Amino acid sequence: MRIRTRLLILVLSILVPSFIAAALAVAYVYREEQTAQERGVSEASRAFGLMVDNELRTHEGILHTLAGAPSLRDGRLREFYDHARHIAPGMETVIVLADLDGRQLINSRKPFGAALPVRRSSNLGDLMQRHGREGTLVSDVFMAPIGKRLDYTVQVPVTIGGTLRYHLVMGINVATLQKLVERQGFRSGWIATIVDRQGVVLARSRRPERFVGQGASPVIRQRLNAGKEGVWESRTLDGVDVRAFFSTVPLSEWKVLISIPTSEIHRVPLKAAALLGGLMAALLAAGVLAAHRLARRAIVPIEYLGRSADELGQGKELSYQPQGLTEIDGVARRMAEAGRQIHQSQQELERRVAEAVATTERVQGALLKAQKLEALGRLTGGIAHEFNNLLQTLSTALQLAELTATQPKVLQLVQTCKKTVQRAAALTGQLGAFGRIQEARQETVDAGHQLRSALQLMAGALREDITLEVACDDAPWPVTVEPLQFDLALLNLAMNARDAMPRGGVLRIEARNVTLAQPPGTLPRGDYVCVSVQDSGSGMAPEVLARALDPFYTTKGQGQGTGLGLPQAYAFATQSQGLLVLDSEPGRGTRVALYLPRARAAAQATQPVQPAVQAGALPRARGQVLFVEDDPLVREAVTRALEESGFEVLVAEHGDQAVALLDGGARPAVVFSDIVMPGSVSGIDLAHIVRRRYPTLPVVLATGYTARQAAIPGVQVLAKPYPIEKLVALLANSTANT
Repeated sequence: MRIRTRLLILVLSILVPSFIAAALAVAYVYREEQTAQERGVSEASRAFGLMVDNELRTHEGILHTLAGAPSLRDGRLREFYDHARHIAPGMETVIVLADLDGRQLINSRKPFGAALPVRRSSNLGDLMQRHGREGTLVSDVFMAPIGKRLDYTVQVPVTIGGTLRYHLVMGINVATLQKLVERQGFRSGWIATIVDRQGVVLARSRRPERFVGQGASPVIRQRLNAGKEGVWESRTLDGVDVRAFFSTVPLSEWKVLISIPTSEIHRVPLKAAALLGGLMAALLAAGVLAAHRLARRAIVPIEYLGRSADELGQGKELSYQPQGLTEIDGVARRMAEAGRQIHQSQQELERRVAEAVATTERVQGALLKAQKLEALGRLTGGIAHEFNNLLQTLSTALQLAELTATQPKVLQLVQTCKKTVQRAAALTGQLGAFGRIQEARQETVDAGHQLRSALQLMAGALREDITLEVACDDAPWPVTVEPLQFDLALLNLAMNARDAMPRGGVLRIEARNVTLAQPPGTLPRGDYVCVSVQDSGSGMAPEVLARALDPFYTTKGQGQGTGLGLPQAYAFATQSQGLLVLDSEPGRGTRVALYLPRARAAAQATQPVQPAVQAGALPRARGQVLFVEDDPLVREAVTRALEESGFEVLVAEHGDQAVALLDGGARPAVVFSDIVMPGSVSGIDLAHIVRRRYPTLPVVLATGYTARQAAIPGVQVLAKPYPIEKLVALLANSTANT
């Protein structure tokens, strides 16, 4: 059964009993209409208060957005002034930046740098004394000293680095509130008014030109301050007897009033009661026709609410249309407001989801890049370790062969093989760029000297049509790096720049001392040496720039590039506790900046090149050496060399066996151990055990590659392949100091 039919039956069943109780019904209807009217007006006053509050919170949101501007946080007030003038919503507003004492620093109604008022014209100072400085405050109305008009202000705090630094104030002309009142579409007989805490009229639906800025009487102010909402009988400023319904605007503590003339309040229930009596008489005569009409009139607003509910369920923004019934109109207005808020929430949710997706994609890209470099580092590190063991065997065997050979041709071949081993050692050093930090290869060097030493290598890789420019600070700070990787990174960047300038150009290399308060990426604040390589080439498209640091990614033809140049430079900067920043645009060239942290220690003096040790010149030494090495070839070659130098060698194949020998009573003069070994005791673990149990026993470690750093005081580390004379001298010196 339809609602229309049910209403028709209900009306017919009530008509006859209602006629008998007409007198009681008239009184009842009078009271109910009056109550319903008051309830509807109270709801309207609360909704009106929320509309005013929403207007204020819109201004508050704009101020919070401005407060987060990077120009304000960086102290770039001129840039922030332009930004504030651009974002200020309309000519009826002004943006003011003030310090904590209320002194204006920026006023968007005045040119930047012009003289500004030194004192507040609003009562924000009193409000801050009552409510504190940390929250949002809304002032009462005041006469603006610059615009010479009635304004009110919204103030939000500006916190930078956890400290309150400024107050950001938006001055708004009260005329904007008048527009808000006019948009509400109040009934012509109603008087809607907005007043501030002092009872001063901010906006009024009737004759605003006369009453805006005029204060209410002390009695009215006392009633307004007595509670957050209420109703009383009073007389308006223009002498009309009304029933005033008021509600409080949450953010500002202002009041909104909806005043209905007393005559209208009484007329509506009396009219309804009289209409009811006439309808009863008419209904008895008219019967079904009148009942049908009443049912149709009652169902239309309900059907309108049903359609509105359907649109709300579909996510549409409703357009409110008054239906002439206070309750239904109130529900319809709230549904329209709910639809608007839902629509805004959906837009905000979509924006946040898009931001979250973009952030996730960036994080996933960075994680994937780090995983690629980590995997490449593990692979190349393992290769370097095994290769260095082979090179150590070859290097030691060649040195021993050189000691025993007497034929010049054989000695010449040995020298050729030694040079080949040196080149192979340099190759393993390049592989190490993608692995962990190798402390044995790191040195604290003068950045300018290291750069100048690499220029000849870089110049040899460039064409004649490329001009090389170099600029370096007079006293560059020292940096702790692997010199070979430093030179290799610069060479890779120079070769990339060369390929980006097929028709020639300028390659500029700089080394500057910089102190960064806000360094790029995740670098901490501090001192850095910035080594930049900038070319005038073709630049990179955004999609190429996004993948430029990926290992093996290259835009060059097959056989023309490996895709490891930029990744090697990036890995070098990361190993050195620094960062590589890549900046490029199509047609504007490419700039690569290497930020290397300033070393605490002074740069090491450049060691002069020592003449090659001739056959028979191997240093002599004595004492017992506990030699721990898992590789049998390295163990055999180095043991032979140590014995040829005069050492007595006690051999252990791994760390566990070395600990057992020491626990069994062996007391060598020095312990010489590889770092990476099978078993539960590595070379680093062995050094810790010796330091703890035998503090006076010196320890020397050797490594071809390790993911662990030997940060043990007094323990020296040799990088494989090492010259045997250097090892003998180091061990002899260690035994002499015990």
